[in-house]
Amino acid sequence: MKKLLCTSLAFVAACAAAAPMKTISARAEELAPNCKAAYLCDFATNTKVYSKDETKRLPIASMCKIMTLVLSFEAVESGTLSYDEKITVSENAAGMGGSQVFLDTGLSYTAEELMKTVAVCSANDSCVALAERIAGSEEGFVAKMNERAKELGAENTLFANCTGLPKEPQYSCAKDVATMLRALILHKKYFEFSHIWLEDFAHPDGRTTTITNTNKLIRQYKGCDGGKTGFTNEAGFCLAATAKRGDMRVISVVIGGSDSKSRFGAVSKMFDHCFAAYETRTLLKAGEALEERVEVAGSKQKTVAVAAEKPLQTFAKRGEEGDIRLEYEICEKMRAPVMKGDEAGWAILYKDNVEIARVKLLAAEDAPRYSWWEALRETARAWQ
Repeated sequence: MKKLLCTSLAFVAACAAAAPMKTISARAEELAPNCKAAYLCDFATNTKVYSKDETKRLPIASMCKIMTLVLSFEAVESGTLSYDEKITVSENAAGMGGSQVFLDTGLSYTAEELMKTVAVCSANDSCVALAERIAGSEEGFVAKMNERAKELGAENTLFANCTGLPKEPQYSCAKDVATMLRALILHKKYFEFSHIWLEDFAHPDGRTTTITNTNKLIRQYKGCDGGKTGFTNEAGFCLAATAKRGDMRVISVVIGGSDSKSRFGAVSKMFDHCFAAYETRTLLKAGEALEERVEVAGSKQKTVAVAAEKPLQTFAKRGEEGDIRLEYEICEKMRAPVMKGDEAGWAILYKDNVEIARVKLLAAEDAPRYSWWEALRETARAWQ
C-alpha cells in the first residue's frame, strides 16, 4: 500500500458511519417536553445530538414494524424473497386487528404490495403475511427480529410480535429505535414507499382500500421523507422519522408522547435544532473517481481509477474548527484481471491525529487480463 496525504481540512468531525456512537451534547431538554423518551442523531456519522432517557425500556407500539421492514428488505437482498413474488394470505394474517389494509384469506399479493402497506399505513395483516412467508410463522420471524436487533447493537430491545400490538414482554428504547430506522433507510427502495401520502390499494378481488401515510411530517416538514408512527394505550404516541436537507440526514425518535400533536411537534423541533446548529460535509462521494490511479500488471489497460465505496462525511456544530486530515492507502499495483468493485485500498479520516473514519476504495473500472496474443506480444516487446 502507498499512503497519500490529502490537504488538511479546518473542520471538526465526530465519527464514522461504521464507528461506535459519539456524542455532541445539546442542552435542549425542552425539545421533547411531553414525551417519555427521545433521541436525535445524524445519519452519516451516527453522532448523538440530543437524548432524553434514550435507553429506558418502553413499549414502542407499531414502531417495531421498522424491524419487520428491515428483515423484509434484507430477505429480498439475500435472494430468499423477491418483490414480485405472490404471497397467499393466511387466515391468521387476515384476522389481525388494529391498523390493517383488509387482506382476505386465500388471496395473493406481491411482497412489494405488502411491504408498501406496512410502510405507508402500518398494516398489521401485511406484517404477519410477510412474517409467515419469510420465517414460516410469526413466532419464527420474531426470533429473527430479536437476533437482528442484537446484531445491530440494539441492547434494550425485545420483540414479542411483528406488529407492535400489546403483548408481554416486549420493549425497546429511543436509541435502539433510531438504530433500527438507520438500518432501514439504508435500503433505497424504502423511500419509494415512505413518501406516499395517499394511494388506492387494489385487491385481487377488485376491492380498493385507500391507504394514508400515518406520518404527517411527510407533508408538514420540509425534507422529511420517511418514518414510522406508533400508538397503543401502553406506549402512548410514538414517532421515528428521518429528514434530509442538503448533505445532512438526521433521525429523530420520540416515545410516549402525551398526544399526537406532541410527538410531531417534538420531532419537528429536534429536526429544526439539528439543521440550524450543525452541518455535514461530504469529503468523498460514493463512486466518484479520485485523481490517483492504480497501476495494473498483466493487462493492456495500464491503470484503473478508484472510488470510495460509500460517502465519507463529517458532522459538527456550525463554526467549529479542528485539525482534520484525509489520507489514502492505495495499492501500489494490482494484477489483472481487475474487476470493477475490487478492493484497492482505504480512505482514512483523522482528527487530531486520531483515526475517526475510513471507507474502502474500490476499482472503478475493469482491467481484463492479457489475451494469449497480447501476452505474447508484450513478452516479445519486453525481450526486445
